[in-house]
Amino acid sequence: MSSLIVNGGKPLSGVIVPSGNKNAALPILCATLLTDEPVILHNVPNITDIQKLVAFFQALGSRIDWDRSANTLRVDNSGFADELGDAELTQGMRSSVLLLPPLLQRLKRLPLPVDTKGCTLGVREIDPHLEIMARLGARTISGDPPVLSLDRSFVGTSYWADYMSVTTTENFVMAAVLASGSSTLINAASEPHVQDLCHFLNSMGASIDGIGSSVLHIKGVECLEGTEATISSDHHEATTFLALGAITGGQVRVEKTLHHHFGLIDRVFAKLGVEVHREDNAAMVHQTRPLQVQEPFTSNILPKIEAAPWPYFPVDLLPPMVALAVCAKGVMHFWNKVYEGGFTWIPELVKFGAHIVISDPHRIIVFGDKPLRPSVVDAPYIIRAAVALYMTAATIPGQSVVQNAESIRRAHPHFVENLNKLGADVEWDD
Repeated sequence: MSSLIVNGGKPLSGVIVPSGNKNAALPILCATLLTDEPVILHNVPNITDIQKLVAFFQALGSRIDWDRSANTLRVDNSGFADELGDAELTQGMRSSVLLLPPLLQRLKRLPLPVDTKGCTLGVREIDPHLEIMARLGARTISGDPPVLSLDRSFVGTSYWADYMSVTTTENFVMAAVLASGSSTLINAASEPHVQDLCHFLNSMGASIDGIGSSVLHIKGVECLEGTEATISSDHHEATTFLALGAITGGQVRVEKTLHHHFGLIDRVFAKLGVEVHREDNAAMVHQTRPLQVQEPFTSNILPKIEAAPWPYFPVDLLPPMVALAVCAKGVMHFWNKVYEGGFTWIPELVKFGAHIVISDPHRIIVFGDKPLRPSVVDAPYIIRAAVALYMTAATIPGQSVVQNAESIRRAHPHFVENLNKLGADVEWDD
């Protein structure tokens, strides 16, 4: 297991260019299976989940040229196998469910993945994916393992989702673009990475309307063509490094940010006393004042940061904000409206000396600006919870260890290199 050895107490300052959005790159790479024509992808992050998908594609006959130095991936699926054979769906990551529609479209018969957990945020059910596959014409056949079957092609349908699930929305769209007839998805997720997938599919010849809204209209087409596309910068990674600059009292500039993704994120930063400056395509923090929770005008309620599906504040970014609140003067209430396991890592944060009350699985109250001490902590398999534990350690003079931090590599291809470039003293202990 990989650990981070952290010698904290150093302000982080410098310039960072974020990598491509992991949550856009993964479904887009899966969607390339919907065409036999070449696809070229730019700004592809070199992360473990992409590596697993590339290996899976190659094992089944895809020709892939990955220039890691240029972050460019050229994919040609014209030689993709007619059946899985001995190959198995990529195990141990949630994105494997995103292979269901394109593989069904190609193979017509597919064993269901048995391990799609992704991380330890809570139960990640596969039922919504099976339901939309059924609505679009697929059948689930009982067995060990159970099998998904598609007789000819997907059939257009209208579906009102129970909740705004990112992967369910992405799977519906990937199935519907080649379905016979038209489809409508109500209560669709609208995160930036969902929008990126939809724009990518349209560049291949799909017909998707309503991108960025909660209602998507999709007119099925006969085939999709090759295309060339660029993965957008990761707003999660950009926010993470801005938070690192703020929590260590440094000055960090993040290039290539898309300002329209950050309106609410910047307001949440402000609730913790962090001012984000933006110019052109860059964002900056220069934290010269102590972090301070901003009191609401209604004085008898706690200040609150709540996260839910986009366009709410992104739930994946709650952990860095929790770390900021630990170091800020004042009290902050956090509400994770999505994952019942979103705060299971809080006892590890408390080992540093943080004062936090866990109200229930979805809510915590942070009493900030308490004395902190170096510690050895265990990170859960949650990317930005591991990052938040590092953030806290980075503020404390002395050596701390964040054990089992390898989940960070699922989203940050050059995490330690970027940190040391900013003046940190941190290394992997693999």
